[in-house]
Amino acid sequence: MLNTIALFSSSRRNGNTGEFMDRIASELAVEVVDLANLRLSPYDYDHRNRDDDFEPLMERVLSHEQVIFATPIYWYAVSPAMKVFLDRISDFLEVPDLLPKGRQLRGKNAFIVCTSICDEPSAAFMAAFHETFEYLGMNFGGVAHVNCEHGYSPAVHDTDAFTFSALVRDTGVRSGLSSI
Repeated sequence: MLNTIALFSSSRRNGNTGEFMDRIASELAVEVVDLANLRLSPYDYDHRNRDDDFEPLMERVLSHEQVIFATPIYWYAVSPAMKVFLDRISDFLEVPDLLPKGRQLRGKNAFIVCTSICDEPSAAFMAAFHETFEYLGMNFGGVAHVNCEHGYSPAVHDTDAFTFSALVRDTGVRSGLSSI
C-alpha cells in the first residue's frame, strides 16, 4: 500500500464518484474515508467546534504523504462535506496548538478524483483545488475525471481508474514513498 489516503464526499456513497473512487482504491489498496460518516462542523471563527471528528481525521491525513480528494462536481464546486473539510483546514493554520501540524501539509502530494456530466472538470472547480493546494504548499499530482452522464460503467471508465492509479503510484515512487 502506498502512503496514500482518499477523502470521499458525495450525496450517494455508491453513486458514480463512489464507484470510480472504489475502483481506484482497489488498484492502490488505499483507505477511503467517507466524510458523510463523520461529524464535521462548519468552520467557526471562534473554533468552538473542536470536539467534532475533524481534528482526528486531520491527524490521519497528516500521517500520509499523498491525499486523494474525491467528489462529484456539483454546480462547478465540490460536495458540501468536502467544502466543510477544506474550510476546516483553516483550523490547522489559525489555532496556535494546531499550527505546527498544519505546516505538515507542505510537500504532500494531492490528487483529485471527480465525476460530472461533462467531458472535462470545470475550470472553476479545478481552480479552487489548485489555489488551495498552492496556498497549503501541497504538490498537485493530477486529476482523474470521468463523464458519467450515462452513469459509471466499468467497461468505459476502468481504463481511467487504472491510468490514474498508475499516476498516483508513480508519483509516490518519484517522491521517495515506499510501498508497504
